[in-house]
Amino acid sequence: MPNVSPSGPPMAASPLTRAVLEIDEYVASLGWDQPARLFALVDTARLRVQEPGLADRLGLSDDGAAAPLTPIEQEELPAGAALDEFLGTIAWPDSVAGCALTVERLMLPPSAEASVPQDLSEKQLAAWVAKHPERQEVRMTVAVLRDGARESALRLREKDSATEVLTGSDLVPGLAEALTSTFAE
Repeated sequence: MPNVSPSGPPMAASPLTRAVLEIDEYVASLGWDQPARLFALVDTARLRVQEPGLADRLGLSDDGAAAPLTPIEQEELPAGAALDEFLGTIAWPDSVAGCALTVERLMLPPSAEASVPQDLSEKQLAAWVAKHPERQEVRMTVAVLRDGARESALRLREKDSATEVLTGSDLVPGLAEALTSTFAE
């Protein structure tokens, strides 16, 4: 994955925010209707020392311009696997400082949540949301560090612009918790 371009994340952002926005920008360049993507977050300086060949292939220079955290995309998630079950199988090596996941979902605005029919199966609920006139497609990028820090970026398909990406630490708390659990001893 390329490093942050001049139009990338603001330099004043925290390292985790910069990593989330870099991943969001990368996945956005691939277009919509993408599968979920998992990334390891590694300390860039440590990567340059321990894996100089990989650092060179990733274009991580030694001039201090590289971001403190480097996202490294992992293998594709297994097709058909439930995301929560898959995340439960992950154990990261000590060299991984954090991880991030991007996933696309349909969401309803809070005003529509009161009209959700009760007693629907997960499959029926997904079908109901997919047909709802107020549904919105969203790409969520959520990242966590071993120390518990978390950050998220949300991008709506109808406002698909880097200037419209919403960031915050508690935008997708359930997914952040699931990612944090991949670091449990």
